[in-house]
Amino acid sequence: MRITVGVACALLLCVASVAAQMEPGSGTRPARPADSKPSTRQQTGESESQKPAPPVSGESPAKTPVRSAGNEQPIEGTQPAPPVATDPITVLREQIDAAPTAQEKAALQLKLADLLMHTGKQQEAHSQLGQMLSEDRFDPQSFYNIGNAFARLGDIDGAVASYRKAIDQRKGRYSKALNNLAVVLMRRGEWDLANEALTSALRMENYRYAEASYNLGRLYAAQGQLDLAIREWRRALKIDPNHLAAAQAIARSGREGQVTVSSITPAPAVGDVNASAGPRNEVKAAAAPRMLRPVLVVDPMTYGLLQRAREAHERGKDQEAIGSYRTVISRMGGYFAPANLEISYILLSLKQPDEALIYLKPVTTRDGTRYPISYYHLARIYEVKDDLVHAGEAYDQVATLYRGINPQFLLDISRVREKRGDYQGALAAMEEYLKAVQQLGLKPLWSEERLAALRQKVATSK
Repeated sequence: MRITVGVACALLLCVASVAAQMEPGSGTRPARPADSKPSTRQQTGESESQKPAPPVSGESPAKTPVRSAGNEQPIEGTQPAPPVATDPITVLREQIDAAPTAQEKAALQLKLADLLMHTGKQQEAHSQLGQMLSEDRFDPQSFYNIGNAFARLGDIDGAVASYRKAIDQRKGRYSKALNNLAVVLMRRGEWDLANEALTSALRMENYRYAEASYNLGRLYAAQGQLDLAIREWRRALKIDPNHLAAAQAIARSGREGQVTVSSITPAPAVGDVNASAGPRNEVKAAAAPRMLRPVLVVDPMTYGLLQRAREAHERGKDQEAIGSYRTVISRMGGYFAPANLEISYILLSLKQPDEALIYLKPVTTRDGTRYPISYYHLARIYEVKDDLVHAGEAYDQVATLYRGINPQFLLDISRVREKRGDYQGALAAMEEYLKAVQQLGLKPLWSEERLAALRQKVATSK
């Protein structure tokens, strides 16, 4: 796989653990990837405080039996003192039963789940969290903290469901939950959904949310878009100068893939971009070894236009962004990989796949190994157009380039093969996916049902 050392480090971040830590009086938070250096603060997840537990209620001081001199038997009419509960789990359960409000009960239940996890009773903790998640009540903060607890337990499906419930209850306006949702979606390899969640969180906070910018940078780095990654990490540091993880990410990223400004005349594109070239040839061309340029150099005016396009897109002014991107591409002789890639994403979001294809195909042809995520978006376009042969080839390519990094693309391969009637191939891709995610400590709840359905189709097709 032709992915540079700097990007590879960031790629590893996106598949690291999202285990969380509990702070006194708060919910859990997804933790930074295991290969990141520790810092004085948590970098990849946040939690909201819970209300303190009420005092143990329903208990009364033990009576001291009156004893006669020289007789160890209680005086007639007195009763032995009832035993006082000393087991922390029992005490918490009694507090939960006596909690005066639903919010206090939920806070105590989360403490109980945490205690069960710390004492090795993961199954009981999971049952406790599942029961809380199933409750039909309005309490977005509690559902947010339930999501943090599920993430700490390693249940990504439970975490996703909890965060989404919290977000829905706030009608989508819950930036912390959106950030943490993105973290667990990245863990599962669902990069498009993670990008959507982080972008929503940042727009909600007027792009002044350091943690979401840091995580969006991780996502861009995983996709090979290092220039955008560094842009987000720098934004995180501007908001929070003490954000150690962002500073470390920049320090180890190197210069490859960054757009650098120089007082030069924009260089014309080398050779012709044959927009009508067949997708099968694109895949073969991009798979061939090529020398990767360490730095992308543009003149100051072109750099300014590139940043203007990005800022317009952030503000939701996509038509303005498209105009600026087109000017950048024109100034660079008809092709500039970052601009081509970014404008294609906007056009896809605007449901203009044919125009997106015009800008995206040259990226896969010229710089597919440098921007491997371009194959994924190319495959999506072909699948929408019902061109399953070329969609399958592009999905195969992106899955190969991200092998060992993101197994999610194997699901796309399985889906397309099934559409084509290749049930044996669909089953093989699904089995490979499950083997890969199990090595990451994951097992989707729906996996057995999916396997059974494919095996049935294989059996009936023989």
